[in-house]
Order: sequence, then C-alpha cells, then structure tokens
Amino acid sequence: MSAAEEEPRSAAGGEEERRGGGGLVSGLMDKAKGFMAEKVAQIPKPEASLDRVSFSTISRQGIELHSHVDVTNPYSHRIPICEVTYTFKSDGKVIASGTMADPGWIAASGSTKLELPVKVPYDFIVSLMKDLGGDWDIDYVLEVGLTIDLPIIGTFTIPLTTEGEIKLPTFRDLF
Repeated sequence: MSAAEEEPRSAAGGEEERRGGGGLVSGLMDKAKGFMAEKVAQIPKPEASLDRVSFSTISRQGIELHSHVDVTNPYSHRIPICEVTYTFKSDGKVIASGTMADPGWIAASGSTKLELPVKVPYDFIVSLMKDLGGDWDIDYVLEVGLTIDLPIIGTFTIPLTTEGEIKLPTFRDLF
C-alpha cells in the first residue's frame, strides 16, 4: 500500500475523531446545562398567596370586587413586578379578566400586599342570577398570574388560584 492510498483513510478517520470529539463537547455541554438547571431550581424564589375575594363597591359601570395578593421576597433587594393578570370565573364561565400592568415592587426581605380590583360589568350579573337564587352568594374561582423579574433567572409567573363564595349584601345590610 502506498502513502497516497493511506492518506484518504486517515483524513476520514480524522473526521470521525472530530465527530467523536464533538460528541464529547456536546456531552459536556449537556451536563453543564443540567447542572445549571439544577442550581437555578434550588435558588429560593418569591412566594405568593391569594386571599379571598370580597365585595367592594357598586357603581354605574358594574360591581367591583377586591382580593389581596400577599407576596414574600427572600432576597435582600426589592424585585419589580411586571404585571398581574386575573381571570374571575363563576359557574364555569369567565365573568371578568384583565391585567394590572406595572403594579410596583416587592419589598426587600419581606412581604408586600397587593390589592387586586376585579371589575364585573352589569351584563354578566344577569348570568350570575341563577347562582344567586338559592343562597344569595356567588360561587367563584379566581385565577391570578403574578409575573416578576428576577435578575439571573429572568421573568417568570407565579400561578395562584382561590375559590369560594361571596355573600352579597341584603337590603337590611345596606340600610
């Protein structure tokens, strides 16, 4: 066998070695990604809880309900809240939904209470009358998404859900 005939084989063998080396680098990158994902998962993140929904006011536009979101920050610096989204459901139907953009900051190493106003227009109140008939309350499910921005992790949303019933005031309560 001449040297000229061996050269193409070694070039092909070198290519296979490079592919094999790429597999090694790829394997190391996968391990590094797995390691980083595990470390990021172990970083403490802010936690939130959702209080009950309460009847607030009646206006010409509709009924306003309020809920309180309590957010706890484990970090020594304040964290911006990007937005709060909500969906208010009753009897399996979406009654109201909306977004509260840029509601502020979560206090450093502490707890912050956010008041979430939910506005229910009058046209949906007619659909709620079926639920009101027997017990004079509204059974509800409130789903809230609290989107915050963490420096290394980026933005993420904390999903919250609460359900219960709102006792509506009677004429005796109003007067």
